[in-house]
Amino acid sequence: MGKLTDLLRLAQQRAQEMGLPYAGALTPAEAYEVWQLAPGAKFVDVRTRAEWDWVGRVPGAVEIEWMGYPGNQPNPHFLTQFRREVDPEALVMFMCRSGARSDKAARAATEAGYRNCYNVLEGFEGDRDAHHQRNRIGGWRHAGLPWQQG
Repeated sequence: MGKLTDLLRLAQQRAQEMGLPYAGALTPAEAYEVWQLAPGAKFVDVRTRAEWDWVGRVPGAVEIEWMGYPGNQPNPHFLTQFRREVDPEALVMFMCRSGARSDKAARAATEAGYRNCYNVLEGFEGDRDAHHQRNRIGGWRHAGLPWQQG
């Protein structure tokens, strides 16, 4: 089997073990590799505009807020915006700060008929450390993957 097949199989196995309703769960490094290997794959960053501007962006990602800023209210247009940007047949990976909002987005897209949805575990910033700070334990930035300051 090829590298892409192996990565997706691992992500699918992880999703089964975690009881997830969508196709799979990827680490940031795995997600980046899948994005490079899968033609037409979409990487959807569901963080807020404030996070993109102040914390950083992933070059080439589709940016659609799951929760709006300020106010932290659900984006009522998320699925409409998502459908405008992502083909239903595409392999799509969702990322947020830590993996929680992206899990919800992957669930919503799956319920809307998208069958190739993957959550990026750890998110952009990873978990908090003992000092309640992010970017030191897991996450896209900690893994040294491409990003740029917003």
